[in-house]
Amino acid sequence: MVSTLPDQKRQAIAEKLADMRAVQNLLISNEQQFLQETKDQEILHRLEKILEDDQKNLGIIETVIIQYGLQSDPEDELKEMIQKTQRAMKGSDLNFYKKVFQHELLKHAQVMSGLIVHKAAQVVGTDVQTAIAPLTAVNFENRAHEEQLRGMLEVLGTRELTGQDPEDGVWARVKDSIAALAGIAGSAVTQASDKSDLNIQDLIRMDHQKAKTLIADLEKCEDPQKIKEYFVQLAADLTVHSKAEEEVVYPAVRSFYGNENTQELYDEQAELADALEQMKTLSPSSAEFKSQLAQVKEMLGDHIRQEESTMFAAIRDNCSSEQSEHLATEFKKAKQHLQIKAQAANKSK
Repeated sequence: MVSTLPDQKRQAIAEKLADMRAVQNLLISNEQQFLQETKDQEILHRLEKILEDDQKNLGIIETVIIQYGLQSDPEDELKEMIQKTQRAMKGSDLNFYKKVFQHELLKHAQVMSGLIVHKAAQVVGTDVQTAIAPLTAVNFENRAHEEQLRGMLEVLGTRELTGQDPEDGVWARVKDSIAALAGIAGSAVTQASDKSDLNIQDLIRMDHQKAKTLIADLEKCEDPQKIKEYFVQLAADLTVHSKAEEEVVYPAVRSFYGNENTQELYDEQAELADALEQMKTLSPSSAEFKSQLAQVKEMLGDHIRQEESTMFAAIRDNCSSEQSEHLATEFKKAKQHLQIKAQAANKSK
């Protein structure tokens, strides 16, 4: 019988992602405050752009957490650090230079967290790498922000010590560094996930890709413990995905996709849920488990083909960009609620 509890390594990554979300909110709060404290137009302009990027990147981080499939709270130590930083930023003990200095350290910590999550994903599984792929663009943008903040610190620090601006060339050097990083971040790999205003087709397709990845991992895996880990994640992801579609997407598309087509999607997901429940009773090393997996793969493939062809086409033809993005927002909210509810149920067992 397959356990329904997630692997500890996956829980640890979930906690690190929660840390990143909390720090991202702190970065945004700091930058909003800095805009009120500086009169330097060059610094003001750069801070406005960094804030715009960070607000977009918060949306990407939140999407990654939901696609990852496990919700968590930040570490207690991080919560304490955030509270101390907020008090320091709002207080009068630190001048503007020292506040920006602390902010640059936070930005560096965010870069390192993103890199660590990517390295951990390589260890844990390809499905994790698929879920967190959009973080690549966030990581490169944060590195570019570091360069800009260091340029600000050179200007502010020189003014503090001498009362004068540094020699020309600081911003030119920063500009060159940003351009080099932007060239990397602008690659085809990162551009594909470099947006927070995803539409509903984007989110559903991301879920489908993660499920396909997990099934591929299950097919080639011989380690019973890893099979349990992959299956627990697959079952959890598909359950949340299906329920969120049934709460948000299918009711919204029924009027133009048709009662018969929409009902077929409901029926397919009910059959898939039954098949997954049967798999939970089987030994992961048994022939029955592999046979049932092949059946789930075929059922899921048929379901995905229908959604990504006819349903997606119906959405494109009948929904505006704003409507499709609104559906995506509601779909993410539903998934997050369902993930939290499922995790609470698992903890109470």
